[in-house]
Amino acid sequence: MLSLLWFILILGSIVAIHEFGHFIFAKIANIYVYEFSIGMGKKIFGKKKKDGETEFCIRAIPLGGYVMIAGEDVEDEKIPKKRQMCNKSFWQRFMVLFAGPFNNFWFAFVVLLISAFIFGAVSMKPYIGEVVPNYPAAEVGLEKGDLVLTIDGKRIKDWDNGLIILQTTDGSESTFVVKKANGEIREYHIAPLEVTDEKGNVSYKYGIATGAKREYGFWKSIKYAFQKTRSLFTSMFITLKYLFTGKVGINQLSGPVGIYTIVDSQAKEGIESLLYLVAYLSINVGIINLLPFPAFDGGRILFLFIEKIFNKPVPKKVENIIHTIGFMLIIGLLVYVTIMDIGRLVK
Repeated sequence: MLSLLWFILILGSIVAIHEFGHFIFAKIANIYVYEFSIGMGKKIFGKKKKDGETEFCIRAIPLGGYVMIAGEDVEDEKIPKKRQMCNKSFWQRFMVLFAGPFNNFWFAFVVLLISAFIFGAVSMKPYIGEVVPNYPAAEVGLEKGDLVLTIDGKRIKDWDNGLIILQTTDGSESTFVVKKANGEIREYHIAPLEVTDEKGNVSYKYGIATGAKREYGFWKSIKYAFQKTRSLFTSMFITLKYLFTGKVGINQLSGPVGIYTIVDSQAKEGIESLLYLVAYLSINVGIINLLPFPAFDGGRILFLFIEKIFNKPVPKKVENIIHTIGFMLIIGLLVYVTIMDIGRLVK
């Protein structure tokens, strides 16, 4: 039950921050906002000030949310034209759409900053913490304290992107270039060990653990929050690249069920792990929403730029049909990923 509460709180906060970005910039642009909702489905709570125009709602399914804005999809004859989004300037509309993902980015930064203040700033340098005996890394001579410079020719600035490279290996031999404690630069060729768990899932292990020291102080925390936010951006773009090139399959994505299991495991690790997860998911939500795909904020921004380039908007009917198709495809993907998540749980 506690994990379920964490799940609702984490997703709810990320969605609320995202939608608040759309809401506040709509208000700044003097656009009429009908509703601000957290969750989907049946309304279980709604409040509207007597002199206000926006109803604030909480809905039954704690997944997603939305801000209903006048003139975003169709013009409303009941609302003055000057207060409808479709009649605002390019930059006003752009900022309303961009503000949701932007809010996710700064929210992640703030969460990481709070974590660093409380638990200390973890050094981002990719030092090897432990080398497991009888595993490939130990057998070739990697040692605790080695600094990883490159893996397969790719520069490793931190463990976030380094781990993605290691976790997406197909079992082939990898080339590590490391800096030893005495300053010597050495190259190692390591073929990971294939491991099959009790559920039949295959993974590849090198036998190394990450290592990092903790630093405390205001400026150390600020530096860490900036570096970690940048690192999470880089990791997300690497993941998207691998997804589009086929190195990461759709069956490796996680939906609500998968996220719940991650929340459950992170909750057992403690508050620091949960804070990291919040930052990670918030950046993921922001970047995914900026993809130029119909129904996402990025898809709507794409239509804005098409209008700007050709000095003529795409007919609203056509745009809405495209967004509807995109939304249905997203729902289909979500259903597929959820089925895969459930399948992994019951294996």
